[in-house]
Amino acid sequence: MTKSKLLKMDNMGIVVESLDDAITFFTEIGLTLEGRAVIEGEWAGRVTGLGDQTVEIAMLVTPDGHSRLELSRFIAPAPVADHRTAPVNALGYLRVMFAVDDLDELLSRLTAQGAALVGEVVQYEDSYRLCYVRGPEGVLVGLAQALAG
Repeated sequence: MTKSKLLKMDNMGIVVESLDDAITFFTEIGLTLEGRAVIEGEWAGRVTGLGDQTVEIAMLVTPDGHSRLELSRFIAPAPVADHRTAPVNALGYLRVMFAVDDLDELLSRLTAQGAALVGEVVQYEDSYRLCYVRGPEGVLVGLAQALAG
């Protein structure tokens, strides 16, 4: 029997209350809205284990076309837990990190839209400048700028 092999990471999902605010935030970072739809019915709930569900999703794609971010707003059933204010050392999926070409310029645009810098921008050796920001609804995003060298 041949062992299955990993082909690629397809997408990462984030559940939000305001799809519009989250789309605005992630398009400001540089992702492109690929599509938006309402997914409903018992068939969808069989995948998630939630039973009959109604969820509005938006799929965003990175500039290189290789990675996607799925934003979901659950209409029914309603979300049952809230991890948005958890610190970066909380257990479970917590954040996504994006490579950017000008960290300071992007950070300026994001904070002008209400994002908050978590901690400070730091430099790791001669390799990267890094930071975390909290966007709409407290969504935690990492930003990394590679340094020439």
